[in-house]
Amino acid sequence: MVATGCSNGGDAGGKTESASGGAGKGKKTEFLFWTPFSGADGPFMKEIVDKYNASQDSYKINFVIQPNGEYYKQLDVALSTGKERPDLMIMHLDQIPTYVSKGQLQEMDTLAGAAGINKTDYVEAAVNYATIEDKLYGIPLDIHPLVMYYNKDLLEAAGITSPPTNREEFDAAVEKVTNRDKGVYGYVVPTLWPQQFIFPTLVWQNGGELWNGTDVAYNSPEAVEMIQWLRGMVDKGVSPGNVQQDGENTLFLQGKNAIQFNGPWMKSQFDEAGLNYGVAPVPQIGKAKQAVFGGSHNFAIPKDVKDEGIIAGIGDFLKYVSSNSLEWAESGQALAAKPMIESAEFKALPQSAIADSFSYVQFAPNVLNWPTISEPIWGELNNALLGKKDAQKAMDDAAAKSKQAIGK
Repeated sequence: MVATGCSNGGDAGGKTESASGGAGKGKKTEFLFWTPFSGADGPFMKEIVDKYNASQDSYKINFVIQPNGEYYKQLDVALSTGKERPDLMIMHLDQIPTYVSKGQLQEMDTLAGAAGINKTDYVEAAVNYATIEDKLYGIPLDIHPLVMYYNKDLLEAAGITSPPTNREEFDAAVEKVTNRDKGVYGYVVPTLWPQQFIFPTLVWQNGGELWNGTDVAYNSPEAVEMIQWLRGMVDKGVSPGNVQQDGENTLFLQGKNAIQFNGPWMKSQFDEAGLNYGVAPVPQIGKAKQAVFGGSHNFAIPKDVKDEGIIAGIGDFLKYVSSNSLEWAESGQALAAKPMIESAEFKALPQSAIADSFSYVQFAPNVLNWPTISEPIWGELNNALLGKKDAQKAMDDAAAKSKQAIGK
């Protein structure tokens, strides 16, 4: 999906056009902005860009949406060849350390200072993660932690007046809601995605880690216990077994799954379906602490962007977004800019409760090539949740594969 505009070729540096409207006194500096928002969220970002383009006569953003599944492959080609390279791009927070290590990102402190962007105006956890050797390489757009969606009608019919906040309440609620004769389940356990958000959340809540500072650690007793808890819901009949990809969401949309853990991006889908649903922070299931896994979309700039006019334009746009991004919140995301989080408009949105978890949100380990290192988790976790392997054996096998990937 390609939205407004197209690439201006080469490094996009310094391309201009006549100013629009009645000003006619200069040229607009254009720059190319890439995003991976090829789903339902794309139009929300397009609206922000369109409004920015119409708000001033100095800059024009050429906005391009690349297919999400191919985004980093295409970005790697563009950054290495310089052809059709973006001037500004969205980057997932956990990708930033790897791209910094490859020398492909430029620091953003200078741009932020010139544009009047203060790091203190953003959620600290994301800023800290994107700060490497005291230099900032990403400005966060949002924080998207795992959240709990619940079917208000199913909970109310079971006599449950508020969403669960801890393991005891959760276990009791899902058993009470379950009615296998009617095909209704309290919590349908996904065996694949979004376990990438669920499993780390549970491990951290139970006092475990994915990475202990020098090695993978997701075969710990704390991690295994949480897998056994998930599988236990299948054994008790609270969840069906052998749930296929997105099966838990299909049942939620059909009103046959009372609770699911997923990301803020699901909001528009549930709204369109007309579900009577609620949003709340994930309960504390583990025994140690409240924690939640989150991701974050960040603005980043390729190292080779040198044109001062383009850099000034990017700074102007990012300053604009810091106080004009409610459209992105309406896509279901929770914004990372504190002025937006604290605004009455954001607080009026159903997903504003998501921001309550920002004080304990955690991101993927800040380890180079973490997506590759951690990849074995998901196949082995699937084996454990399907009952094909003992939980400890599955995680031991995952850890062994990860160690092999990092040469240990």
